[in-house]
Amino acid sequence: MTNFIKPNKLSTSTDAELLSIYRNSGDVTVLGQLYERYMPLIYGVCLKYLKDEELAKDAVMGIFEELVTKAKQHDIHVFRNWLYVLGRNYCLMQLRAGKKVELVAFDDVMEFAPLLHHDSNNREEAYKALERCIDKLAGAQKQSIDLFYLKEKCYKEVADVTGFSLNEVKSYIQNGKRNLKICLEKNSEQ
Repeated sequence: MTNFIKPNKLSTSTDAELLSIYRNSGDVTVLGQLYERYMPLIYGVCLKYLKDEELAKDAVMGIFEELVTKAKQHDIHVFRNWLYVLGRNYCLMQLRAGKKVELVAFDDVMEFAPLLHHDSNNREEAYKALERCIDKLAGAQKQSIDLFYLKEKCYKEVADVTGFSLNEVKSYIQNGKRNLKICLEKNSEQ
């Protein structure tokens, strides 16, 4: 049915019409157009709860991923109100899980003992070891870790820069952190 609906027709459709089209066709671009109308609202909700711009941006993307499945599962009467509650609940779950979307200080993530010493010589050596270990990472992991931690990009920005999907970026960062920790542990034993 969406093959016969012209793009400018979608822009003038009501929320309920777009939701119905999405439920019938499964066309994520239609859902994306509907979600786009409320992205400023959702970003504001996320910023209110997460209190960090980058975390809020990542949460906006995460909420859309949830929306893809939940919009088909729930009986939605007023999309804007329902989406607000979905966004609020998503942020509260992030806070409860203590994850804050995995964006924490690089030193804390690594849990690398020499980085925690206050001695500046040990700290300098630790950073050099960290740089060597980053250089040993596979290309995609190295690029993702560099952009995410050292250049402080959010997941979406890393995906945009690299061309990787959001899930690939998350995977590369998670695997890169694990590989860095292993490498750093080996260096500390030497």
